[in-house]
Amino acid sequence: MTRVVITGMGVVAPNGVGLEAFNEAIKLGTSGVTYHDNLKAANFSCCIGGIPQVSEEKKLEYLTPLQLRGFNSSGILYGCMAGMDAWKDAGFEIDPDSDLDYECGCIFGTGTSGVEKFREAIYKVDAGEVKRMGSTVVLQTMASGISAYLGGILGLGNQVTTNSSACTTGTEAILMGFERIKNGHAKRMLVGSCSDDGPYIWGGFDAMRVMTYKHNDSPQKGSRPMSVSASGFVPGSGAGAMVLESLESAIERGACIYAEVLGGHVNSGGQRNGGTLTAPNPEAVQRCITSAIENSGIEAKTIDAINGHLTATSKDSLEIENWTKALGRTGADFPYINSLKSMVGHCLAAAGSIESVATVLQLKEQFVFPNINCEDVHPEILELIADEKIPKQLLKKELTIAAKASFGFGDVNACIIFKKYN
Repeated sequence: MTRVVITGMGVVAPNGVGLEAFNEAIKLGTSGVTYHDNLKAANFSCCIGGIPQVSEEKKLEYLTPLQLRGFNSSGILYGCMAGMDAWKDAGFEIDPDSDLDYECGCIFGTGTSGVEKFREAIYKVDAGEVKRMGSTVVLQTMASGISAYLGGILGLGNQVTTNSSACTTGTEAILMGFERIKNGHAKRMLVGSCSDDGPYIWGGFDAMRVMTYKHNDSPQKGSRPMSVSASGFVPGSGAGAMVLESLESAIERGACIYAEVLGGHVNSGGQRNGGTLTAPNPEAVQRCITSAIENSGIEAKTIDAINGHLTATSKDSLEIENWTKALGRTGADFPYINSLKSMVGHCLAAAGSIESVATVLQLKEQFVFPNINCEDVHPEILELIADEKIPKQLLKKELTIAAKASFGFGDVNACIIFKKYN
């Protein structure tokens, strides 16, 4: 059976643009959540969010002035940056004149692509100015815009596509790329996901009253996964990317290996047995985790750390309960668990990929990043697992196996198992 490893990573996150900055930020527990006047002006209850800091000069390091002309899609920008960084991190050059590589492909997910560009186009159509819309509207607003951009920039000749499964998108994309390599259909796959930012993406969640409104004056305290004082999630945005590669190919070219992907599982709760469009079916969540463990050829007792979905809503306690039942581990026997959302907010379709990058960094460098804003762990959680398993400070720990899970609207689930590469 083909073994699959990670040979490159890239990330554009609210608390760090680029792998080095992001790695330092998660170790320090640095928040990237800030206050935004445009949300207040739009009468949002939640006026805070996580947006990566990308200057105009930074954009030109990735896209040409011609590519940026008429460009108005933050998610595609973040995805291109993260994907290109991962590609270079894996040891490959980006050359527009390079040969087409039929052994390399891309699965890069998103939720809604180019909302700002779409809005711009709608106004032109309504004004009868369809001929002034420009030639890039379709590419920036079609769901597969991000994979189309990356496929052309990198010259990828294998499968180039976009997946979309709400907040499960990023984790699912990694597993889809993993399966393609494992089954012998590709040597390398660039995988990841991205999400736009701003009021046109976040407005629907504000209307649903699932975002916190209590921390407009203290943005960095707003995202509080597993905390009794959590009052809803904080919206975020960005992109995460990985280059997956067959172990044989990685060894052959002497590539740096971050970690191995052992396996995983994707399923749905079918909006039955407690599951709804917005809430998970507990039985399906537990089945997803146990199937991921079985597919990876490991035992639950060998998992050292979990990066949870944990959004800072009322479902956090249920997620912990699902983990304890799926693993058969409670109290001090439970693995260390953390939520990156405490630092960056909930990056929606980009969440799974950004959080997977953070998970793999922990394995590579042997640490567990802290849960910030979690001094008051919810008592229902403390009935299930020991407080020491929810680190509030950076821990240096020997880690071998880590699990990452994402659960999305539509009652969809994904869980992936990573292993330290020796």
